[in-house]
Amino acid sequence: MELLNATGMQAGYTMGMEPSGRELLVVVVKGTFNIPSQGDCPTLADEQIPLVEADSFTGEPGLSAPVYESDFPPIKKRCDVLLNGSAYAPNGKQTNKVRVGLKFGSLSKTFTVVGDRNWVTGNVGISPGKPKEFVVMPISYDCAYGGLDNFHANEKKHAAFIPNPIGKGYHRNLSVSLVDGKPMPNTEEDNRAIIIPSEKYHPMSFGSVGRGWEPRLDYAGTYDQNWIDNIFPFLPPDFDVAYYQCAPQDQQVPYPKGGEEVVLVNLTPDGRLAFKLPEINVPVVFFRKNEENKRQDAVIDTVMLEPDKGLFTMTWRAHIPLKKNMFEIPQVLVGTKSKAWWRARIMGKTYYPSLDLLDQTKTIEAEEA
Repeated sequence: MELLNATGMQAGYTMGMEPSGRELLVVVVKGTFNIPSQGDCPTLADEQIPLVEADSFTGEPGLSAPVYESDFPPIKKRCDVLLNGSAYAPNGKQTNKVRVGLKFGSLSKTFTVVGDRNWVTGNVGISPGKPKEFVVMPISYDCAYGGLDNFHANEKKHAAFIPNPIGKGYHRNLSVSLVDGKPMPNTEEDNRAIIIPSEKYHPMSFGSVGRGWEPRLDYAGTYDQNWIDNIFPFLPPDFDVAYYQCAPQDQQVPYPKGGEEVVLVNLTPDGRLAFKLPEINVPVVFFRKNEENKRQDAVIDTVMLEPDKGLFTMTWRAHIPLKKNMFEIPQVLVGTKSKAWWRARIMGKTYYPSLDLLDQTKTIEAEEA
């Protein structure tokens, strides 16, 4: 299959599958934009970030926070709004605590970032230690509440905080010798400070949720002996496409149309930065063999903000069910072509955007003859 990309952004395609087992042809477009200065409009970056083909992590896969997920899920019913970045102390003055916020259209999320600290024990039991001051503090699920309580010599007493098993601060076993001096998380809810190591707190971050974490894991379906014997290689009947959403549930929104306001609070040295999402239509035309072409407007289903890099990406997706296989669609056009290009295609001619290119092509053909 030939993919014609007329967007100036990255584009690719893959095969997907519905829970019913029907195959899909999935087309993905990702644009990289510069985060503008206050009041300016975003511009397309000179260097476009490639499509992500495999999940990446801050460290060892499965034992560290996801950084980027693959850009090739078959479908997302909502838009994931994600942010990889850091908290900045107001006016660049050291602090031991700062409130950060992200607003994206109707989405609004805030939490508190705290300096490095440890659990301490004393006459009143276990309590939070005094946080250190900072100017910049990375935000990640590595630093959010959670983790593995694997400190006890008896493995049967080990436990994991499944909403964030790679975080820190969680202890089911509250033995003083096992908790004292252990690191605490650097993020917490605004109105619920972390004060007990065994409590169920919400891990606070703006990044991707791991595929095997709760509540995302609940959408993955049941992979038991019946699935192995009778259903494999298809998805289990209780699989839910919500599994493909990688943002925390409070960072999932209806598909943006463009023009939504984005506000970052204490996520850049400026303190508060606001801009609007660009309004870009991405049409996708699927050319079928001996059939009418199928046109779709791709939807924006992933926005990744990276203020530390001064960039953000928007990802559009379109898909079409296949009758047999992908060979029934020999060509896909992403973006907009000129009327002359369409006229040449209808007439079965080769389109040349300039006379110079036509002359060069004819010269090469003559030399090769």
